[in-house]
Order: sequence, then C-alpha cells, then structure tokens
Amino acid sequence: MANIEERSDPVLRVVAADSAYLATLSADFIAEWLAALQRLLSAAELNAVLREAAISGREARVSHDQVVRLYRAVVARSGDEMMGLWSRPVRRGALKYLCTVVLEAQTLGGALHRFAQFWNLLLDDVQLSQPRPGVLRMTPLSAGLNRFAQMLLLKLSHGILSWLAGQELPLRDVRLPFDRPGFAADYAVIFPAPVHFAADFAELQFAPGVAALPVTRVHHDLSGFLARAPRDWIFTRHVAHALHLRLRAVLHERLADDPGLGEAARHLGLSARTLSRHLAGEGQSFQAIKDDLRRDIALRDLGGSLKPIETIAWELGFSSLAVFSRAFRAWTGETPAACRRRMQGRAQPVVK
Repeated sequence: MANIEERSDPVLRVVAADSAYLATLSADFIAEWLAALQRLLSAAELNAVLREAAISGREARVSHDQVVRLYRAVVARSGDEMMGLWSRPVRRGALKYLCTVVLEAQTLGGALHRFAQFWNLLLDDVQLSQPRPGVLRMTPLSAGLNRFAQMLLLKLSHGILSWLAGQELPLRDVRLPFDRPGFAADYAVIFPAPVHFAADFAELQFAPGVAALPVTRVHHDLSGFLARAPRDWIFTRHVAHALHLRLRAVLHERLADDPGLGEAARHLGLSARTLSRHLAGEGQSFQAIKDDLRRDIALRDLGGSLKPIETIAWELGFSSLAVFSRAFRAWTGETPAACRRRMQGRAQPVVK
C-alpha cells in the first residue's frame, strides 16, 4: 500500500485504534482453540476459564477483551503458554525467555532468526526457517496441525518484532496452508496484510527493509510487554498499514450519517474506484467493512450499555428498527433483543 498517501491526522489514528479494538472474531475462528482447551482442561476447569473470559459458548462473535481474558485465564490455570495447541506443552516462562533472547539481537532480521531457532528447540510439530530476510516460513512435521496454532505462532512473531521495533510493523503477505475457511474475513482483524490460503506452507512476509531495522527496546521494557500480553499484539490496530483499518476509522466517525463509498473515499483522499480496487487487493469490500463495524458496535452496545435498541439502530445509520433487526440477525443468527438478554443475563458456559 506504499502508493497510497498515509493520513497523519492524530484524531483519525485514535479512532482507528479504537475501532480496531472494537473488532470481533467469529465463534468458528476460535473453535479449534476451544477444542484444544477441551483436551487440555477438565470440563470444570474449562467452564471456569470461560466464565473468567465472559464467554458462554452461545455467542456468534467474541471480542478482543474476551480473547485476551481467555488467553490469560488458560495460561494461568494450565501452565501451558501455547494452551494445548501443540503436541508438547510450552511451560510458563517460555515467552519471557524468548523475549530475552530476541532482545539481544542487533536487528529485527537477527531477532527473527532467534525467534525461529527458539521454537525449533521447543516444538516437534513444525520447523521454522527464514528462506530470505524478513520472511518466516513454517514447515509442518506432522499432519493435521491446528489452524489456530499456526496463525497464533505467525502472529506472535509479528507481535514480538513489532514490540522490538517500537511500532506495529507492516506486513507484505501472509500465507496459510489450509483451504479458505468460511471465516476468512476474520484474518483481517489479526494481520495487516493480504492473507492467502491453500499455500504449500505457512509463511509471514514482512515489508521490504524491515529485517535491517534496529532493535530499539531494552530489557527495562520487557515487564510491561509481558504484563499486557497478549493485548498488544493479538489484534492488528495500526491505521497506516492496512487500508481497511483506515476506512473503518473514517466510518466509525460518521456511521450515523450512513456514508457511502464516494464520501468515505474523499475522506481518505482517494477516488471511489481507487478505494474499491485497493480494498479488493486486501480481500475486502466497502460494504463488508461497513457491516462488520456496525455489527461490532452493536454487540458492544447491546452487551455493555442500557441504550434502547432503537437508539443503537439510529446511531448505526439504520432507517428503522426493523431494518436493523434483519441485518443483525443475518450477522449473528439472533435478534438484537435476544442478544442483549443473553449478554446481560450473564449466562454461564456449560461444557459437559
């Protein structure tokens, strides 16, 4: 996206960050994670961590906060920092030691090499390599690898290197070795780059020049990064690296006015045709981004506020409650009223 002029408006950047953290993931996206947890924890333990994360098992979407709380609860209870996603448990303290190791590198390319070597010593399921500078490749050593596990390890590399650089790093490409799933759009919440499926192996490509950048962090910074984990790296949020996040920020400011493609493009300094073309290059569309943002704000307001549903519909730019209700049911499979009852009723998860 280097040929698109970057918007430097600090207000837009703040809204972009907020709208990125408003993003949700489909229940299907985390299904393999939950399946791994069923093998790792007893039913009582799993119910306990789901309660801590405020996940009932009946929601269609989960939020950034729910993902963060679930990760922390599982690691605290199980002692496995990779939460049963790999054949060998990764004991608590591994992430801290990994960060200590990569901090000793002079450049991000050197840090990525250390990252790969660290996991090659711990995991039996994959082999990590750098076929060229700024590229991390994951070659499977066993069949039937968990899709969520592969995504998480690639994202961890992006998160740690971004922390070392002091900024979220741009990615050029992400490749995953499984067929395109029905929840493919959710990967845009995780990676600020096009994601390609049915590849020969999992691979993450940083933008050109990233490998040569210096490591800017020092050991004093480590405790804060670990205390916030995985909040700082699990979702992408930097407005500069993905056009769909910049568009999401523009729409977030103007949803009540129901902006169209042309108006949104003007705010981004682009023509409608150029905006559509570049969104297509990211595997996105204007209407899908607008609908996803509306859905995520609706879920936040239904679960965390006492706003009348009619008010929520109006603030999201819908012409009537009926139109909003039809759209919400298409997004989540339930009506806004039913969703509010479930979310605010604090229904307990049940795992048998």
